[in-house]
Amino acid sequence: MSSPHDRPTVDELLESVREWLERDVTQSGDARIAFHARVAANIIEMVRREHDSAADVNARNSEMLASLKVMNEQELVDKIRTGLYDENLLEMLQKLRPIVEDKVSVANPKYLY
Repeated sequence: MSSPHDRPTVDELLESVREWLERDVTQSGDARIAFHARVAANIIEMVRREHDSAADVNARNSEMLASLKVMNEQELVDKIRTGLYDENLLEMLQKLRPIVEDKVSVANPKYLY
């Protein structure tokens, strides 16, 4: 997708911060700072994955919610809690699985393989 913004792009900005954290900050000699730099680098990767997949994930999520005739995830949660979908549990799991996989693919894609 093209962007109205000039370079650097979001991906380029995120990558440069991640590289700096991994190359310079984690090598600072201070174990506490190095740990926090690794955590920050992981967060940057999560942000990048979410940004890169946002359009597709939002479309899939909207389609799933519409197929269940709910407006948002909170309404879906409320209906699940009332037992509305208990009789169609396997169908619900099939509809929810791609959404859960989308969330895991952002948080930590290693868990999917």
